[in-house]
Amino acid sequence: MSDPSRPPEPAVVSELDQLPDRDAEETAEWRASLDAVVRNAGPDRAVYLLRRVHEHAARSGLAVPGLLTTDPVNTVPSWAQPDFPGDLALESRITAWNRWNAAAMVSRGARLGLGGHLSTYASAAWLYEMGFNHFFRGKDGDGSGDQLFVQGHATPGVYARAFLEGRLDEGHLANFRQEAGGRGLPSYPHPRRLPWLWEFPTVSMGLGPLAAIHQARFNRYLHARGIKDTSGSRVWAFLGDGETDEPESTAALALAAREGLDNLTFVVNCNLQKLDGPVRPNAQIVRELESRFRGAGWNVVKSLWGEAWDALFRQDTDGSLVRRLGEVPDAQLQTYAARDAAYVRKHFFTGDSLSGVAAGLDDAALTELFGAARGGHEPLKVYAAYRRAVEHRGAPTVVLVQTVKGHTLGPEFASRNANHQMKKLSQRQFRELRDRLELPIPDRALDGDEVPFRHPGEDAPEVRYLRERRAALGGPVPERRVTAGPLPQPPPAAFEALYKGSGTQEVATTTALVRLVKDLMRDEGTGRRWVPIVPDEARTFGMESLFPTAGIYAPEGQTYEPVDADQLLRYREAADGQLIDEGITEAGSVAEFTAAATSYATHGEPMIPLYVFYAMFGFQRTGDQFWALADQLGRGFVVGATAGRTTMTGEGLQHADGHSHLLASTNPAAISYDPAFAHEIAVIVREGMRRMYGERPEDVFYYLTVYNEPKRQPPMPSGPSVEEGIIRGVYRFRPASSPGSGPRIQLLSSGTAVHWALEAQELLAAEWGVHADVWSVTSWTELRRDALRADAARLRGEERVPYVTRALAGAPGPVLAVSDWMRQVPDQIGQWVEQDYASLGTDGFGLSDTREAVRRHFGVDPASIAVAALDQLARTGAVPPETAARARARYGQEG
Repeated sequence: MSDPSRPPEPAVVSELDQLPDRDAEETAEWRASLDAVVRNAGPDRAVYLLRRVHEHAARSGLAVPGLLTTDPVNTVPSWAQPDFPGDLALESRITAWNRWNAAAMVSRGARLGLGGHLSTYASAAWLYEMGFNHFFRGKDGDGSGDQLFVQGHATPGVYARAFLEGRLDEGHLANFRQEAGGRGLPSYPHPRRLPWLWEFPTVSMGLGPLAAIHQARFNRYLHARGIKDTSGSRVWAFLGDGETDEPESTAALALAAREGLDNLTFVVNCNLQKLDGPVRPNAQIVRELESRFRGAGWNVVKSLWGEAWDALFRQDTDGSLVRRLGEVPDAQLQTYAARDAAYVRKHFFTGDSLSGVAAGLDDAALTELFGAARGGHEPLKVYAAYRRAVEHRGAPTVVLVQTVKGHTLGPEFASRNANHQMKKLSQRQFRELRDRLELPIPDRALDGDEVPFRHPGEDAPEVRYLRERRAALGGPVPERRVTAGPLPQPPPAAFEALYKGSGTQEVATTTALVRLVKDLMRDEGTGRRWVPIVPDEARTFGMESLFPTAGIYAPEGQTYEPVDADQLLRYREAADGQLIDEGITEAGSVAEFTAAATSYATHGEPMIPLYVFYAMFGFQRTGDQFWALADQLGRGFVVGATAGRTTMTGEGLQHADGHSHLLASTNPAAISYDPAFAHEIAVIVREGMRRMYGERPEDVFYYLTVYNEPKRQPPMPSGPSVEEGIIRGVYRFRPASSPGSGPRIQLLSSGTAVHWALEAQELLAAEWGVHADVWSVTSWTELRRDALRADAARLRGEERVPYVTRALAGAPGPVLAVSDWMRQVPDQIGQWVEQDYASLGTDGFGLSDTREAVRRHFGVDPASIAVAALDQLARTGAVPPETAARARARYGQEG
C-alpha cells in the first residue's frame, strides 16, 4: 500500500530527488519564474537567462557543472578581440606566397604521379601563419622552444614557408616526394628523412594528438624532476576534424585535463570534410567536438565565423540566426559554400526574420558568408583565438576553427567532396589563383608546362618581416636540433651480479632485468635519467620495489594515505616521482616512451626510457606507434615481459605471444633480442647503452623479451667469443658432454626454449647415443640482418660471410632450431645455415593449460625436440630410420 503522507514522486526522478530540500517553497518559486518566462517570452529567452545565470555562477566561483555545448558563435566576440601586433598586409602577402608555392609543389609532383595534397593547407594556411608569426617559439636561447605537431597533409605549406625563410631552396621544392637522389623532400613530416627540420611524425592519423598530449605531460615530468626547465615550452597539435574519429586522437583527453596541462593547445581544423565527404553529414562535428573536449575538462575556444557575420549577430535580437546555424548539418553547410546566392537565400534564410536579414545583403556578400567568411580564413579571428588559448591557465585548450577545404584554390576545389583526390591545378587555375592572391607573377611565367616557384627576393619586405618575426620568437620552427652529448656509461660493477648467475636460486629473466635496472637507477652518472614506464602491471613484472624508492610520478603528489602505508613496498606517489604508471593504456605508454626516447633532441636531455609490458600487447597492439618511434629516431629499451606462447600458464589465447619478434623484425630501428639467461641480459643492456648513449649514439631502440618462468641462472660462460656471440646473435652455450664418434646434431634455441633444448640434449645423449651441442640464439633478427648486409656486400663485389654461417661453420650434423615463437622467427636464418636446417615452433593460437601440457601440444617440449632431432638425423642417414618411431612410442607421441 502507498504511504498517504509521502509526497507524490515527480515524473522523472533525478539525483537531486535523493537530497533534502531545505526550502521547498523557494524552489517552487524559482520553477514558477522559469515557467512564466517560457509563457511570456518563449523558450529561447528562458534558455538564454538560464545560461547567463549559469555563467555568472561559474564566474562567481560557485562549483556548478559546466555546459557541454554553447551557441555556434565565436568564443571571442568582435568587440573583445585583442589589438593585432603585426603587419597584416605583409602577413597576407607572405601567406599568399606560401599558398602559391605549396600548390606549385604538389601540382608538379602530381604530374609525375607522386600524389600530394592541395586542399588541407589551403584551408589551414592562416592557422599556421598566425602561429609562425606570433606564437610558435624557437630553440634559440636557453629553452627548448615549442613542440609543433603539424597535420601531415598540410606539409607543403610548411615547406613553402621554409623556402621563403631560406631554409629550403627551389631545388628542394622541385624534388618534393623525390627522395631517392638524396635531395628531395619527404611527403609528410618524417624526422628520419629530414632530421634537421621535422621533430614529430604525424601523418598516421590519430597518433599525433596522442603523442602531443604525452609530450606536454613529459615536459612537465622533466621540469618536476629538475632535469630541464620546460616552463616556457608549449605543445601545439594541429589535426583535422575527420582525424578525431581515430580513437587515439581523443584517448588521452582526460589525462591532459586531469594533470592541468595548460602547456598544450590543440588546433582542430574544422573544414567539415574527411577524405571522401562530410565528417558528420547529418550532424555538426564542431558541436560534437566541443561537447567531447568540454566533458573531458578542456578549455574550448571557437573561431567559427568571419567579420562579415559580426554585424548579422548584432542584429539577431530574437536568436533566429543562431538557432538556424545550430540546425544546419555539416553536409548542408558544405553545400552552401559551393552554391550561389540564390540557393543560399532560398534554403538558409528562411522565415520572416532571416529573409529580412538576407534582403539587406547583395549576392557577393551572401556567398561570402559561407565561403571566405569563416573564422579560420581571417587572421584577426585566428589571432584572437590563439591569444585566448595561450592565456588560459589550469587546463589544456582546444581551438575549434571552421574553414572551407580547398579555400582560394577555386570553385572546382572549395568544399568539394572529391578535393582530397584532386592533386593538381591546371594552368588556367593557376592564373586564377595568381589573380585571387594578387601575386606579381607575369603571364609569360605561366606559359610553359612547369608552374614556377616564386620568391619575392631576399630583400623583399615580406622576407625581412618573416625573418624578424622568427628571430623575435627564438629562431626557426619546426626545427630538430641535437645538442646532447654522450652519457657516461654505467660501471662494470653494475652488471656483475647478473654475470655471476643466481646459484641455486630460481629467478625469472623478468626479475633479473628489473634487478639490473634498479641497480642502474642508483648510478650517480645516469641513474636519474632512467624513465621506467609500465601500463599498470608493475607488480606482475616484479617492479613494485620501485614504488617506495623511485616513486610514482604524480603532479599533485600523494593526497591520501595509501592502504599499504605500513608495508615495505608501499604505494608511493610523488610530484618528482621517477616511475610512470600510465594505467591500462599501451597506446599512452608508447606515446610517453616516445617523448622520453626523443628528449635528447627535443630538449637536449638524453633520457633512458624503459617500457615494460605484456609482450602480446606490444608490437601487435601498438605497432604503428613503434613505427612512428623509429621515424622520430627514438632511443630506449622496450621490454616484452611474460613473453613466449607457452610461458603464460592459464592465460590462454589473448595473452600468448608467439609472434612479436616477427612483427618487431619488420621495424628497421628495432634491435630485437630474446635472451635466455641473466648474463645475456647484462651484456645486451650494456651494449644497448653504448650504442644508444655512447660516443657515437645510434638512432635505434632495443626490444628485449623476458620470461616469467623461474629458472636457475648460470654464470656467464668463459671464452673470448661469448660476449661477441651474445651481441651478434648466437653462441655455443653447452657443447655435447662427450661427443665421441656417435651421431651429432646442433640445437639452436632462444629464450626459455634454451632450457628445453638442454633437457633434450640430455635425453638424446642418455637414451639415444646422440651428441648435441646447444646454442643460445639471442637474436634471430640480428643474425638475419647481418646476413642480408653480407649478401648486399657480395653484390657490390665484397666478400663477407654472414656471422651465423661463420659461427656454425664446421659444426657436425644437421641443425634443429626451436623457440617459443612461431617457426617463421627461427626460419629467418635458415638460408644462411650450410647444414641441413629444420625448425620447431609454436604456430597457431595459444591455449590455457600447464606449461608442460601446452609445450607438448605444440611439440616443443624436451621429448618432442628429441623426437624431431632423431627424425632429422634419420633423414640424413645418421641414425636408423626406425629410431624416430621408437622415440615417439617411448615418449607417448604416437597418433
